[in-house]
Amino acid sequence: MSATAFTSDLRDIRFVLFEQLDITGSLSKYEPFAELDNDLCDSMIDEAYRIAQDVLDPANKNSDRQGCRFDGAGNVMAPDGFKEAWAMMADGGWFALSAPMEYGGMGMPNALASGVGELFTAACMSFALYPGLTRAAANLLVQFGADSYRGLVCERMFTGQWAGTMCLTEPGAGSSVGDNRTKATPAADGAWNIEGEKIFISSGDHDLTENIMHLVLARTPGAPAGTKGLSLFLVPKFMFDDAGNLGERNGAVVSGIEEKMGLHGSATCSLVFGANGPCTGYLIGEECQGIQIMFMMMNEARLEVGFQGLAGAAAAYQNSLHYARERVQGTDIRKFGDPNAPRVPINQHPDVRRMLMWQKVHVETMRSLIYETALRIDVAHATDDAELKAHLEGQIALLTPIVKAYCSDKGFDSSVIGLQVFGGYGYTGEYPVEQHVRDTKIASIYEGTNGIQAMDLLGRKMRKGSGALFMAWLGDLNKELDAARSIDDLSEAIATMEKARDSLGASAMHLAGMAMQNKLPDAMVQATSFLDQFGCVLLGLHAIIQARYAHEKLAGAEGDDLKYYRGKILNARFYGAQVLPRAIALGKTIRSNDSSCLDEALF
Repeated sequence: MSATAFTSDLRDIRFVLFEQLDITGSLSKYEPFAELDNDLCDSMIDEAYRIAQDVLDPANKNSDRQGCRFDGAGNVMAPDGFKEAWAMMADGGWFALSAPMEYGGMGMPNALASGVGELFTAACMSFALYPGLTRAAANLLVQFGADSYRGLVCERMFTGQWAGTMCLTEPGAGSSVGDNRTKATPAADGAWNIEGEKIFISSGDHDLTENIMHLVLARTPGAPAGTKGLSLFLVPKFMFDDAGNLGERNGAVVSGIEEKMGLHGSATCSLVFGANGPCTGYLIGEECQGIQIMFMMMNEARLEVGFQGLAGAAAAYQNSLHYARERVQGTDIRKFGDPNAPRVPINQHPDVRRMLMWQKVHVETMRSLIYETALRIDVAHATDDAELKAHLEGQIALLTPIVKAYCSDKGFDSSVIGLQVFGGYGYTGEYPVEQHVRDTKIASIYEGTNGIQAMDLLGRKMRKGSGALFMAWLGDLNKELDAARSIDDLSEAIATMEKARDSLGASAMHLAGMAMQNKLPDAMVQATSFLDQFGCVLLGLHAIIQARYAHEKLAGAEGDDLKYYRGKILNARFYGAQVLPRAIALGKTIRSNDSSCLDEALF
């Protein structure tokens, strides 16, 4: 057997977008999306799938083998095939799908862009990083960039003529952004001279675009220590005039690229500013506002990383599913002792089916969570209802660290399970699943490690408004459970969900009490377990939500639709029985008061 071509579950993508979320019905009431219709959205999903199969999947296979190339003189070349893919997708407007029309975008909803983006990212994750970071940087500049360049720069970025990066990490500082030492000193013309070094910069240099806009955190003279003293600067690779014509190369130079475990097609660069000539930067916002402004891009990037977890999980599941259907090995377990029994595909073996079901339910619930989060962003941007807007923005803030951390962890877990389905063949380069394992692991590390996300959830989001965001989420959860109570097939899953919900609430109260007793280190020992518990409950909720929508369609369904909707009911039952009890166990861990790892005798 040879490796299969890229596939995705378009049926499930359409279910979430059009049946569960009803994005056109949810959004067409708002002026920005008044012309939105299902036929347009559906055609875009079809075309994105064609591009994923015909363009990005072949580029992915080559990019993993070839990687990026550094010429030693400050220039990085992307893998073969990436330039052609970039040009084709830029011409089609795919990078500007959800961008404002005034900056060359299509103005489509983020929810639709999530469906399209999943296909692109699953087909070639390393390629997707380039436009993803560019889009996030451009979105920041739309809000905070100076009037003198905003329109020119943002349009070129959204349309793929220029690219963008986020430059935070420095040698020795790592996740401790407040320790950054890069300096910015005033220049005579109102610009700033930037001096310093940044490392681990995704898309830090490449030959896909004619220019790159670096967003650089630096410290101005007399600025206070820590993150409060950081300012944000726009540092172009090439200087440009008011018409966008390029001039001399700026003093932002690549000093090397990383040899990584995965994502070989993504250029991860070290950048030196001001060492090989003056490096000019332009202040974004006011001095010492850098970290507040950058958090806009960081939060978008964190949601994007959770999205990468979904895409990696989905790709791994599709590969293991197709392999399990074709790989013939062993006999039916009921004929185990019969040497003459016919051999069967491995998808008939109970343990393989268990692994496939674990992948299936996690992929589909993550898809539900992430697409719903994107829809909430759309409504929050479009609505004039201040109360609704505040509620949605609060829920987005609460769930962002969970989407980033839990989905990136489950994306990696799904890839590992996919490799297990393949057995020994999965460990070889003949099949793509080992690349999924390598490519998805970084998602738990960059854009703030998952441990940092756990501390953000527990230390900031759960404490905001004395727990108001969490209580609002619990209110939404209870409404969803009430809506599903009449479905007999879900009664056991709902009963388990109620126990998990109560355990999560008890964990939250317990950890809040520890913090009030000045036992913050003890509480933070449990931060990752709390995020895992929250994430486990959250995906369980989405399994029940999806099952409820599917149940409404069962009566008139037949053929493949009947099997599909029935699968959603089985998802909720499997998750309730096989996965959700883990949340209850995690609650016991959290409330154990164990802080033995903090003992000074260790390490």
